[in-house]
Amino acid sequence: SMLTLLLTHPTEFRTLVQFYIFHEQKRDITAQQEHPTSGWDRPTMRRCWELLDLTSRSFAAVIKELDGDLARIICIYYLVLRGLDTIEDDMTISDEVKQPLLRSFHEKAITPGWNFKDSGPDEKDRQLLIEYDTVVIETNMLKPEYKAVIMDICQKMENGMADYAHKAATTSTVYLETVAEYDLYCHYVAGLVGEGVTRIWSATGKEAPWLCDQLELANSMGLLLQKTNIIRDFREDVDDRRFFWPRELWAKYGFEEMKDLYEKGDVEHATWIQSGMVLDALRHATDSLDYLKLLKNQSIFIFCAIPVTMAMATLSLCFMNPEMFQRNIKIRKAEAAKLIMRSTNPREVALVFRDYARKIHSKAKPQDPNFLRLSVTCCKIEQWCEQHYPSFVTLAPAGQSPYDPLDKRTAIVQVEEKRIKEI
Repeated sequence: SMLTLLLTHPTEFRTLVQFYIFHEQKRDITAQQEHPTSGWDRPTMRRCWELLDLTSRSFAAVIKELDGDLARIICIYYLVLRGLDTIEDDMTISDEVKQPLLRSFHEKAITPGWNFKDSGPDEKDRQLLIEYDTVVIETNMLKPEYKAVIMDICQKMENGMADYAHKAATTSTVYLETVAEYDLYCHYVAGLVGEGVTRIWSATGKEAPWLCDQLELANSMGLLLQKTNIIRDFREDVDDRRFFWPRELWAKYGFEEMKDLYEKGDVEHATWIQSGMVLDALRHATDSLDYLKLLKNQSIFIFCAIPVTMAMATLSLCFMNPEMFQRNIKIRKAEAAKLIMRSTNPREVALVFRDYARKIHSKAKPQDPNFLRLSVTCCKIEQWCEQHYPSFVTLAPAGQSPYDPLDKRTAIVQVEEKRIKEI
């Protein structure tokens, strides 16, 4: 495959080679010196790490690189919420069984010996629930302050999920009606995840104590990721009869069912709806940048930055792309590798956001009803970058001015610096 890539996409081949050579994993959780914090020496925790690899390809790598015991805490946090999400997603479980199971999951998650073997045969993460008693053991070994955060988030999430599952099972309404309802659903399944990790960052002392109060920013981070996944997974979700796109955005164009977006052949209106979904996701971009700018721990920053830069790349790929209605589309491996290598500091991540916002805006069409609002939203991202990282300030050798001499703002700054020096 690499040889084929060399012949067909030589620049991507070069990027992947650079990634494999220079981007080394900083932490090996299996190493003996890591055992006190990673728990690899315990069979139960070792199996939890294996279950993490089975249930998540994207998050597993960044979780393992978190500092100290933070990696183990977030691993357990992820598995608890993944177990809850697996039950909620399983359409083979009746509502009579699912309701009490969901609403008491925070209790079952710490009940020794509990597991669940009645998931549907096609449920991809059913093995996690079959072996959930292993996760219970490790959850109960966490420090009380971390365990309390995880159980609190689990309880809030399970009730939200149960409400939506009950509505779908007992009424003829299987759709989210409004954008506000869509926001609330995404808050329950993803915004709360952002709240939980933020509280854990503060509880471990690796981030400032006041960071746990920035819940609106943390919620926006979660919503940006969740909404991106919902946009990208459109066809897979519709085929599985999971409908997350709010009716408010697509019914006004005459579509009666979500499958009509690809069955009717009305590509223009379908891409306008797609544009509206991307626009809705982009309104969380500047909040996400604000959140990242508050982080001080490098491993936590990378953990948060890589998924959101991937999200921006995915939104750019999906925007005005009719193929998204036919199949799941993903960014290319070389692009993902490049984003991982760039997601190392707030300035570089901001530039990534700006670059993808420009790509999205360049593909926007004036006849699209969302064109003006989309332009304003992309401009807000551009404005955020320019405000925090002015383009006329450049990296320069010692002794040389860091300001671009061709930029008009340089003269203003130099006058101000001269005035301050004289004072």
